[in-house]
Amino acid sequence: MAKTLISIKNLKASIEGKKILKGINLEIKEGEVHAIMGPNGSGKSTLASVLAGREIYEVTNGSVTFQGKDMLSMSPEERSREGMFLAFQYPVEIPGVSITNFMKAAVEQHREHKGLEQLTPSEFLKMMQEKKDLVEIEAKLANRAVNTGFSGGEKKKNEVFQMAMLEPKFAVLDETDSGLDIDALRIVANGVNKLKNKENAFLVITHYQRLLDYIVPDVVHVLYNGKIVKTGGKELALELEEKGYDWIKKEND
Repeated sequence: MAKTLISIKNLKASIEGKKILKGINLEIKEGEVHAIMGPNGSGKSTLASVLAGREIYEVTNGSVTFQGKDMLSMSPEERSREGMFLAFQYPVEIPGVSITNFMKAAVEQHREHKGLEQLTPSEFLKMMQEKKDLVEIEAKLANRAVNTGFSGGEKKKNEVFQMAMLEPKFAVLDETDSGLDIDALRIVANGVNKLKNKENAFLVITHYQRLLDYIVPDVVHVLYNGKIVKTGGKELALELEEKGYDWIKKEND
């Protein structure tokens, strides 16, 4: 029987005194892909940011348990080392830091946390090559500074490459499909599908159903006005695509 990987109970969060999340309840087990959909301003990206530990948000109530540990008490770095990954909607640029050096530092931190020996330079380069091939990332990207001068699609591919290198237990994709053309969307989705296994889990946050044509969710949740107001199977995403969000608003206003 699959174990619960992350449990969110009555999570409430605010920014500058404004209530955004108003009682989120969500449980994700190993091997599952959950999707969260909802109109703009419903709290989707706030949920991703709170799970990642962004300090601009104040958690006012509730709990988040990750692999049996209190996630809310951890720093963002600790959450990452414990096995959480956030793919940003707008990945940041880090001028002057090559992707290779960035990933080497991150992988070494994760291995040290797990009590594993550091990889030799040749072992690390071999690992990088395997992961680049897996997620279909161009070799030239790895030699450039992190996201500097990258197109939107290149930034998203780089996020999936980072995820492949770190092998998280739980990954949150915050509107990863934002601004992607069909080819880039396919590459990103294929990378996610290849990384999916029976021991990890994904939370896919999206505004549109099209990403879910490629990453098929086990469960779809609709977030509206800071709460999950509807939960169903993948057919719920198709219903939202057909009807739009007006019917959700009418049912919950």
